[in-house]
Amino acid sequence: MPRVVIAIVSGILLGLVLPAPVVCIFVTFNGIFAAFLFFCIPLIIVGLVAPGIADLGKSAGRLLVITTLIAYGSTLFSGFFTYFSCRAVFPFLIEPNTTMATVDNPDASLLEPYFTIGIPPVFDIMTALVLAFALGIGIAVCKGETLKLALSEFKQIIERIISAVIVPFLPVFIFGIFLNMSYTGTAFTIIGVFGKIIGVIFILHILLLLIQYAMAGIVIRKNPYRMLLTMLPAYMTALGTSSSAATIPVTLAQAKKGGIREDIADFCIPFCATIHLAGSTMKIVAMALAICILTGLPFDIGLFSGFIMMLGVMMIAAPGVPGGAIMTAIGVLQSMLGFDEIAIGLITALYIAIDSFGTACNVTGDGAIALVLNMMAEKEQRS
Repeated sequence: MPRVVIAIVSGILLGLVLPAPVVCIFVTFNGIFAAFLFFCIPLIIVGLVAPGIADLGKSAGRLLVITTLIAYGSTLFSGFFTYFSCRAVFPFLIEPNTTMATVDNPDASLLEPYFTIGIPPVFDIMTALVLAFALGIGIAVCKGETLKLALSEFKQIIERIISAVIVPFLPVFIFGIFLNMSYTGTAFTIIGVFGKIIGVIFILHILLLLIQYAMAGIVIRKNPYRMLLTMLPAYMTALGTSSSAATIPVTLAQAKKGGIREDIADFCIPFCATIHLAGSTMKIVAMALAICILTGLPFDIGLFSGFIMMLGVMMIAAPGVPGGAIMTAIGVLQSMLGFDEIAIGLITALYIAIDSFGTACNVTGDGAIALVLNMMAEKEQRS
């Protein structure tokens, strides 16, 4: 955690004084590291989720369904909580029917690397998830010891890659991200225009985390906020990576440190990193509502209820990579809310500018789900 904080602060400060050629060195490193990272993500999912499901045995299928339902319920709660909260607050902060200025995509103004290296993943994230489920459940049902042993060895390889390569270089990667953003001033420009909206979203995502852990505490009948404090390093890492999937190594380590059983953590954390996007849902709903108010589009509860329920399904399918949620949501924004190209460009720009806050909410909330699943597993073991 201290290294991540240092990386963020130093990136912001040095971005104000370092020349472009020096910044581009770190941008180039980030491009290579990101390519390697996203090559590894599907392998991480298979290497951790499949053995985790297999180790759960006959309860794997049931826990899989329960986890998906909890994640979807959490996403729906986030959407409706955001809608009602923002509908009560935004009229005091936003002038209706204001003509929107087109905001360029913030990525367009960032410095480019000197060169890039393409490392295409062996398969995409959804394929990795389905493969992990098929292998894990198949081994659990058929009791295939040979394949289980092979997956166990593959898990050791993945854990070695995480501990020896990804985790040590992650602070450098985070430093490069903030260095680039600080040098170009892109994020600050957008935040200056939509500061009030961003402020509301920030407060709501803190409240959402407190509510999620409070609800988990009611279920497990224990104080859940120790786990919330334990998850802070994952929160800080997600602020830098803007990727739930890329933060999996840290989230996984903190969940185990918080007392979650290894088999439950290995199953729940990588799985939730790709299907539990409550923080991303919050950002999209809040920004969509703000743009509807700004442009005079309808935003009644009937319209947004359908939008939120469909968005929840889309978020389960969205990849846990930077910008993955908003890219997945564009179709629903156009078809259900009637967003045109300008509105889509605006919400995409604003979303990317504060992507890290939603991601941090996503991964930290995974700890609350892990607490519930851990309690269920222990209760079943005792019975």
